[in-house]
Amino acid sequence: MTDLGRLDDLPQAYVDALRAHNLLPLWPSLRAVMPANRPSPRTAATLWRYSDIRPLLLEAGRLTPIEKAERRVLVLANPGHGLDRMQASPSMYLGMQLLLPGEWAPAHRHTPNAVRMVVEGDGAYTTVEGERCEMNGDLILTPTGLWHEHGHEGKAPVVWLDVLDLPLVYYLETSYHEAGPTQVANKDALRRSSAYHAAGLAPTKYLKRHASQYPMLHFAYEKTRQSLDHLSSKGEAHALLTFINPETGSDALQMLGFYALRIGPGQHCHLPAQSSAMFMHAIEGCCDVGWSIAGQSETSLG
Repeated sequence: MTDLGRLDDLPQAYVDALRAHNLLPLWPSLRAVMPANRPSPRTAATLWRYSDIRPLLLEAGRLTPIEKAERRVLVLANPGHGLDRMQASPSMYLGMQLLLPGEWAPAHRHTPNAVRMVVEGDGAYTTVEGERCEMNGDLILTPTGLWHEHGHEGKAPVVWLDVLDLPLVYYLETSYHEAGPTQVANKDALRRSSAYHAAGLAPTKYLKRHASQYPMLHFAYEKTRQSLDHLSSKGEAHALLTFINPETGSDALQMLGFYALRIGPGQHCHLPAQSSAMFMHAIEGCCDVGWSIAGQSETSLG
């Protein structure tokens, strides 16, 4: 491949003239922004151990009251992008959030899409557009523009995993939030997610389907576990489920995809190569995870 000219090859007076008019030459940077044949990712394969995060998150609870944090979160920062940047990949943000007994994280809405999944504890809930969702291992969607808040009525700390497309929305200069009043649980909203009880069936009222872009916001882990066990009982070495919009069959969120994977004891699962980043959160059990990025040799993360 032909080497292209460098910025240093140009006369400084010419470079200064370009900059004076807010211009710059493409060719010195072309190979970096558009590498040949394959991407050149900066995202590093990274393992965040909950045993390392937990004591530091509890210390944050002692150091910073919820009133001074609004959302008390430790961000999982990918070293490939720099620890001062709040991103796990160029398009995904991960954070571990702590809520202590009796605390309330006030209602707001924002442009980034988000989901929540409890890692530890009982008694916490998220209210999304009037639908109160218990959080015990469940997947809870808070899509762009929907009001949501968090509360804790239990007796021990609750920790959950936040996933947002914040880096992408921030890069596009469209990231912002609005504060709102406390939500009142709505009975109709409470029935929203539970109405989708069986695969292939959607509730229909007066011959009209659900008009919401996100008709199902709450995916109960109990049902997900039952479905994984059912698939595994058919003799498959592993079972993989996709969280979807039950009205359209597309992904549950438009910008982020979510899956549930069950691997049997002593079994191996080889997922296909892909360009997008993937993050895995273990809910039950333990496993070894290997990776290969852009031809690099496979390494186990444990």
